[in-house]
Amino acid sequence: MATGLIGRIIGMTRLYDKSGRNVPVTVIEAGPCFVSQVKAAQTDGYSAVQLAYEDVKPRNSTVPVIGHDAKAGLGAKRVHREFRVAESVAGELELGQQVTVATFEGIGFVDVTGTSKGKGYAGTMKRWGHKGQPASHGVERKHRSPGSICSHASNRGFSGRPKKGLHMSGHMGDARITTRSMEVWGLDVKKNLLILKGAVPGACKGLVYIREAKRLCKSKARLAKAS
Repeated sequence: MATGLIGRIIGMTRLYDKSGRNVPVTVIEAGPCFVSQVKAAQTDGYSAVQLAYEDVKPRNSTVPVIGHDAKAGLGAKRVHREFRVAESVAGELELGQQVTVATFEGIGFVDVTGTSKGKGYAGTMKRWGHKGQPASHGVERKHRSPGSICSHASNRGFSGRPKKGLHMSGHMGDARITTRSMEVWGLDVKKNLLILKGAVPGACKGLVYIREAKRLCKSKARLAKAS
């Protein structure tokens, strides 16, 4: 019964596989979460479960949220997140039920959603990886400039305004990102720890949402089938 989990990033470390190869992993404190609402197809049009995570002082919450959690027999919670589940899974859940990292036992791959690190206002070289202007003698102080931005004026008769999607300077990072099909390297039910191979989006102590992987590439599908 894999519904999903809410957690926070602890940090990254390294582990070694059976062949002695160094593998970077991310440690996530996943849960424990509590069921604050169960949605059914008959009443809401779809099946889902809402999980609540992390206690918060009532003075730092709102009256509607406090009352919503009280219906499930819970104290005020900081984070609420809805996960789509099958109707059969939703029928097994009860309000106030605790969901731990044990829900991912036997699951080889998960999808992790988080907010990437904010980089502030960045130029085109940092934001998009442009190589910049020539740095030889005689070039003005425009080495990191993006160059022409309206060079498509004659493209199919359009006007001289910049085309949509043109790489320009702007806000970098601080975006919602989902990393798909991350391999589960281990979990510790007692300490609520989930160990994933590779890096996840977000900074340390950042919130992440974890669910069972929805689709796998061919190589990972073979690996999941073999295990």
